[in-house]
Amino acid sequence: MPDYPALAARIRALTEGEGDDVALMATLACEIHHSDDRFDWTGFYRVTEPGVLKIGPYQGGHGCLVIPFDRGVCGAAARTGEVQLVPDVEAFPGHIACAASTRSELVIPVRDGAGRLLGVFDIDSDQPDAFTAEDAEALGAILTEVFGR
Repeated sequence: MPDYPALAARIRALTEGEGDDVALMATLACEIHHSDDRFDWTGFYRVTEPGVLKIGPYQGGHGCLVIPFDRGVCGAAARTGEVQLVPDVEAFPGHIACAASTRSELVIPVRDGAGRLLGVFDIDSDQPDAFTAEDAEALGAILTEVFGR
């Protein structure tokens, strides 16, 4: 488990004064990805048009380029606005297998200060049941601090 207070402080220092969402996303994807060996793929899917998510920035192997809101774990997070904590992706109805190695997934909706959905933050693991509610809460707080300004 990452030292979430230290990770939050490092991200705070790296992103202070930055207003570009893509630069912020790239920095968070990198810092979070390298903070824990459970994190096999770490990144953002951005809302680029109504009902559509597109990849990037991210760390790890390739991902799906486009995900509609009505498909997969990322689509469910975007559609419902709720965190998706999935211990077994094979048991998730409509899961999109962007990488065959993915066994579990955590997806957190990302909103700006006005409450507008910017996209979702997606972490995949090659380990089953890799994520906890503590991961979701700590990472959600970091995302809110960075993008909810």
